[in-house]
Amino acid sequence: PVSSSGGDLLFLLDSSGSVSYYEFSRVKEFMWDLLQPFTFGPTEVQTSIIHISTTPTMEFPFDRYRSGEALHQAIRDTQQLMGDTNTGKALSYAKEKLFSDAAGARADVPKVLVWVTDGFSTDDISEPMQLLKDMGVTVFIVSTGRGSYLELSAAASQPPEKHLHFVDVDDLPIITKELRDAILDVIQANQLHAVDVTSSSFRLVWPRLLSQETDYYTLEYAPRDDLGKKRTEQVSGAHTTLLLSNLAPGTTYEVALIPESNVHYFPPQTTRVTTLAEEISPAQVLISESGPHSFHVSWAPTLESVSSYQILYGPLPGNSVRLLEVDGKHNSTLVDKLTPNTTYLVTVTAVYKSGKEKSLSAKACTQE
Repeated sequence: PVSSSGGDLLFLLDSSGSVSYYEFSRVKEFMWDLLQPFTFGPTEVQTSIIHISTTPTMEFPFDRYRSGEALHQAIRDTQQLMGDTNTGKALSYAKEKLFSDAAGARADVPKVLVWVTDGFSTDDISEPMQLLKDMGVTVFIVSTGRGSYLELSAAASQPPEKHLHFVDVDDLPIITKELRDAILDVIQANQLHAVDVTSSSFRLVWPRLLSQETDYYTLEYAPRDDLGKKRTEQVSGAHTTLLLSNLAPGTTYEVALIPESNVHYFPPQTTRVTTLAEEISPAQVLISESGPHSFHVSWAPTLESVSSYQILYGPLPGNSVRLLEVDGKHNSTLVDKLTPNTTYLVTVTAVYKSGKEKSLSAKACTQE
């Protein structure tokens, strides 16, 4: 599960007669997949569904379901209403509910709206959508139909490439992880969280809390299984980010950030971060700048735990193979003295300091 801390997540679901029964059932599966890793409850994520129809209808309030199982069943039981596609009306109704105690919404948590549409609306959406965004709601739009790109990109939060998806209803699973990560980013922006996680490091990011020049943060972190190995650092109050390195691979760390201020009391912020397992590299192999006698091979990422990379290459079909060795600090090399108009198989192997090896291959063509 993703410990996400608090956020109110509202689905605006096109339940009108312009959506087929099949499309509606696929969208329900997509909603469940999106929510699956979250933890739900009064201090975690809460979710609600509003139907777009002739009259907007709330399927269930934010605070009804406290477990994934109960929520899954509620989504499965959601029935299509048919009727008109009055999205503007539904957006105005959503604005009321996203900020109402009666609907179980919370005043002090990030608000996210996910609008799933087949691209059509019978009434105006621009004004109610702008009101929602002005009140701090982050708007994601998933269009499974045609729809006007200009209209929808104006309606989504900025930048549209992060908040607007056009995808066929059968291809919804392709965007699930990207959309879930983007929703998580919105929810986590208000608290301590980790980005750029590798096998030996991660970067901590937190909101700006301290303002006085004398204020500072105390940062404590330790492997969850060995809290005796706690390390402590002091960080100036001006900072909102810090890179932690020389960490153990595949290890879960408990992290606490304690704001030290003479003026205000700030509660400590905590998070839990797991470093990547060691042998994930190379994650991908890319071929570029291909000519008749050479091409460029690059791979990602370079990790401190890699001592060297071995590049094996040979023509297909065939069994003559040549080897290049590259220092572990580099993540690209030129392969030359090749035959024109020939397909080569290129294999990049990461050799770890622990002695483990991990390989990945790609095909490359030289030009005529």
